[in-house]
Amino acid sequence: MAKRLTQQDIARMAGVSQATVSLVLNNRTDSGVRIAEETRARVLEVIRRTGYVANPIARRLHDQRNRILGVFTYEAVFPSTRADFYQPFLEGIEEQAEEAGCDLLLFTSAKATSGKRRIFSDDSRIRLADGCVLLGRSIDRDDLAQLVKEAIPFVSVGRRDDAGGPVPHVGADYAAAVRNLVDRAVALGHRELVYAGAGTGAESSADRLRGFKQAVAAHGVKGTHVQSAGLRQLLDAGVTCVLAEELSDGAALVLAARERGLSVPGDLSVLTLGAATRPAPDDVRLTGFRIPRREMGRRAVQALTEVLEHGTTPQELLACEFVEGTTLGHSTAQR
Repeated sequence: MAKRLTQQDIARMAGVSQATVSLVLNNRTDSGVRIAEETRARVLEVIRRTGYVANPIARRLHDQRNRILGVFTYEAVFPSTRADFYQPFLEGIEEQAEEAGCDLLLFTSAKATSGKRRIFSDDSRIRLADGCVLLGRSIDRDDLAQLVKEAIPFVSVGRRDDAGGPVPHVGADYAAAVRNLVDRAVALGHRELVYAGAGTGAESSADRLRGFKQAVAAHGVKGTHVQSAGLRQLLDAGVTCVLAEELSDGAALVLAARERGLSVPGDLSVLTLGAATRPAPDDVRLTGFRIPRREMGRRAVQALTEVLEHGTTPQELLACEFVEGTTLGHSTAQR
């Protein structure tokens, strides 16, 4: 069996010290020692020629990291019943982790208690990773508080309220996205608008409803919040525009209108506030906005790197992209 090459071997072949090889391998620039470019190139050429791979255990001891990033999900992320809602997040996380030279560890051992997953349990393995990305519409407040209290590096995908301290997160700017939709509807003459959906609980829902209330107040138009609304109820109330928190609910309104021989957006405009978490018909092109899920996943890993390297608490909201669709038109009251 061939002898495993060591840093000493590389140093000898390149005609430099082992310390120089270590600095080149770890791309260190904070040692106060400047490595000439020709020296760096010579070391890298020996590494390339010999196929040398740094001992991962020694490298881990050097920088005190495993180069493993954890992903903890409060909800199952793969079933088709969720309309692949989490797939773009995971793709972004994987892409950025690969770019950062880190492996991903998906935590799946946490047993659900009363139907809810929890990070901390008797066999919690969260500390196996250098840091963790959290995924889930609703995240347990006690888990967040313990993560913050114990200074365990993590970043949440999605804005989170404080939990005994600021929570690092990368989210979508839902409030601004909903305000933009209301602005567009009002510009087309709509004065009776309804927000249909929870609007409470998860921060993502609360942010959407907050944006709706801000926008209708700013325009001086009537805006009503209902948990759910049937087509007849909306039409009887004189509503001309519905903002459905859940895409599937918006699609159901469009289909109900079609069945009654009504036109969307001729008789009723229907807007949706993000991506589907339940299957929706493919032939319904709802006007709304796109959640930058893939970019949120990428940015979450980048933010986690910042947490690990600088001990910061990044909090960032990414803009949502308007989706034209075919379900927003002039208000019937304006025709």
